[in-house]
Amino acid sequence: MADAIVHGGNLHAAAQRYGIAYAQWLDLSTGINPHGYPVPPVPAEAWRRLPDEGDDFAACAAHYYGAPDAQHVLPVAGSQAAIRALPQLLPRAAVAIAPLTYSEYAPAFERAGHRIVPLDLACDTLPDDVTHAVVVNPNNPTADHLSAAKLLQWHAQLAARGGTLVLDEAFADALPAAASLAAYTDRPGLVVLRSPGKFFGLAGVRAGFVLGEPALLGRLRDLLGAWTVSGPARHAVNAAFKDLVWQSEMRAQLATASARLTRLLQAQRFSIHSTPLFAWTADPRAVGLHHALASRGIWTRLFPVSASVRFGLPGTEHEWLRFEQALSESLSAIDTRAG
Repeated sequence: MADAIVHGGNLHAAAQRYGIAYAQWLDLSTGINPHGYPVPPVPAEAWRRLPDEGDDFAACAAHYYGAPDAQHVLPVAGSQAAIRALPQLLPRAAVAIAPLTYSEYAPAFERAGHRIVPLDLACDTLPDDVTHAVVVNPNNPTADHLSAAKLLQWHAQLAARGGTLVLDEAFADALPAAASLAAYTDRPGLVVLRSPGKFFGLAGVRAGFVLGEPALLGRLRDLLGAWTVSGPARHAVNAAFKDLVWQSEMRAQLATASARLTRLLQAQRFSIHSTPLFAWTADPRAVGLHHALASRGIWTRLFPVSASVRFGLPGTEHEWLRFEQALSESLSAIDTRAG
């Protein structure tokens, strides 16, 4: 039986392991915006009625993401649902996936009968035996960001082979619109996954979007079934997509917070790679630091195979000061044990 996939946000497991009450933890393990969108009150009809799939939800998403039109957008119950289902709809073949990226992709493609090969993000030409590729852009957790030009080049290579480029842009909302390939999803062999969970801090609504050709989206809709996104979730996400003032102000706020996190970690001699929502470092101290912070009630995302750790953003000044103090104490404890 395959090992369970570990994700951030697993505070109950952390509380049990370290003997610290759940409410006392500072969770920096997810990369979710700690300043979530202030959802307006949910109309009573959203609770009482079945979701109306003839509403403007897909059109609103198409406008926000810059997709060609609503026919190229399929709302789903979080991008996780699409990650599990999409491999079943693609011809079985070799799929290139980066060794360190979002951990759900490789198992999902393997379960559907595909063969996984490592993807070198630095290459210009994909190997001849690769039919499909999965790219998380910016990558989670390493924060690698590939240009739209390079991704379109890869897509052209795969499309010529009858293959597909699956592009996960879960962390792209805080970046310039030009970083996205949403506008190109009318091209055969290109699928883009988007999620309001990270930038808008709405992970709990379990809503996501698949952007691609209508024929493929129709097959995916048939596989996933009806009413994949609830009425209250549609209300919350629609409001967030239409609030341009909040989006602009939040992008500026996240840029400031990200720079603060980077400076804090660089001051402790960490080499940092970051997006506006998280920072990542591969460092010999990563494992020890993760455990030392956890013993102080601060939960980060550890990647033990690569000896690396990812940090999300604290949400309040009190949390920033708590993290800064715990970081200093943890590194001192690590140095003492090493000495």
